[in-house]
Amino acid sequence: MISAHRQVLADVSGWLEQGKTGWLCTITRTWGSSPRPVGSWLAVSESGDWSGSVSGGCLEEDLLRRCVQDRPEFPQLLKYGITEGDRNRFQLPCGGQIHLLVEPLVPHRAIGHVRELERAMSLREAVYRQVCLTSGAMTVGICAHHRRGVENAPEMVTHYLAPECRLLLIGAGEVAHHVHDFATAADFSVTLCEPRATFADGWSYPHIPLVRELPDDLVVASFNDPAVGILALAHDPRIDDMGLLAALGSEAFYVGAMGSAKTSRDRRERLLSLGVSPADLARLHAPIGVDIPSKTPAEIAISIVADLIVARHRLRAAPPSL
Repeated sequence: MISAHRQVLADVSGWLEQGKTGWLCTITRTWGSSPRPVGSWLAVSESGDWSGSVSGGCLEEDLLRRCVQDRPEFPQLLKYGITEGDRNRFQLPCGGQIHLLVEPLVPHRAIGHVRELERAMSLREAVYRQVCLTSGAMTVGICAHHRRGVENAPEMVTHYLAPECRLLLIGAGEVAHHVHDFATAADFSVTLCEPRATFADGWSYPHIPLVRELPDDLVVASFNDPAVGILALAHDPRIDDMGLLAALGSEAFYVGAMGSAKTSRDRRERLLSLGVSPADLARLHAPIGVDIPSKTPAEIAISIVADLIVARHRLRAAPPSL
């Protein structure tokens, strides 16, 4: 599954290749309660196709009408929720405001920009796109940080787009099954690693691909960047510790291991004896997840994904909007 932003780009690219004009609506600022964060996209084609979301549904109908019927030819800044009547009409949360940039994407001018953005995001590069509000010119650049957000200047909007966060789950089981489903719904990209033949051969969830490589090899080769989370869920020290040794020395933004408080203490002692430094060991989330407290596999998975969402928010933290 690709991220929400990449899905919108893929849909826009398809429209442009068919010769259709589109419009990209970006949340640039919010005030008070807002159903979608700054940087969220809604794309609309000239034939009324749409992709993405900028609200819980209250603004989409108006934006579809504006784009398909009015067909704006230059970037526009729209503000919803300014007046009481506006808030009542669009059913915005009490006191909420949403400011959006609506920009036309004409095939011969926009397709190169969209393809460049698609390429950079497919390579997991942290990028920004800038839109000139007077000319409509669009540019793409690479940036060093992994934050997300939008900066607003009098004549320019800059939108920062971090790579999608990927998760490596070590160990096939019911918890991994639920973590995959919940994390995927929360816009994480998930890979499941299971080198043990008994568990891999008996895996009964065909919608969840399973990789049979050793976890430490996978971490070193493919899961070693600041937008990666690594979760040891095998409940087998032979497998979990192998992955954790590599994970704690990696750039991963989150490293966690499932187990009780006693199991976690024993694990920490083993990892120290295997050469993990106290500073690296301090990065380990164990017992993993938010203390809700959870017992069933689904509850444990919910607690894990909740903690991952908090960690991802910190990773992408940007200056507040308004």
